[in-house]
Amino acid sequence: MMRVVVITDEPFFDGEAEAVARLLESGAAWRVHLRKPGCGESDMRKLIEAVPAGLRARLSLHDCQHLAAEYGCGVHLNGRCPEAPAGFNGLYSASCHSLEDVRRRADAAYVFLSPVYDSISKQGYRAGFSPEELCGQVDDRVIALGGVTPGRLSELRRAGFGGAAMLGSVWRDFSKDRLENFIKAICSNS
Repeated sequence: MMRVVVITDEPFFDGEAEAVARLLESGAAWRVHLRKPGCGESDMRKLIEAVPAGLRARLSLHDCQHLAAEYGCGVHLNGRCPEAPAGFNGLYSASCHSLEDVRRRADAAYVFLSPVYDSISKQGYRAGFSPEELCGQVDDRVIALGGVTPGRLSELRRAGFGGAAMLGSVWRDFSKDRLENFIKAICSNS
């Protein structure tokens, strides 16, 4: 079964914590990454605290990472936050944009490799590789990111990816009905 990571959209929205909880409780998402560039600490705290405490260990913070230890979350290292907070001993993942980056981040629990397909959420962000050319060069620690949809999970599994991360395919045209359809699509394709 493919591990699916859902990455939140940048703006906060009403019902976001409920959607995050639903994704985790349904089993459609293995982890949810809270990605809110430039957000304030109080807004991030509100979002984390609105997610049931029993699910917070399955959250990873891209921003306000100093809150991770307090809430039992993981952290995600990227260009904005390249190192974990001082003293952090929890789970961390990292963004990679080449196979060399993947090798350099061998200490991370898992890594995102992107963009595997043309991005849905970032205009003009084109695929850097194809699943075919990555076949045999990635393993179950590598999570495909960039243009991933539920329908592409079997192709990514065949290429050797351990999972897939999704942002645009989840939050674009978001509604509760679309969320339920997304959950069904993940559960039937993973």
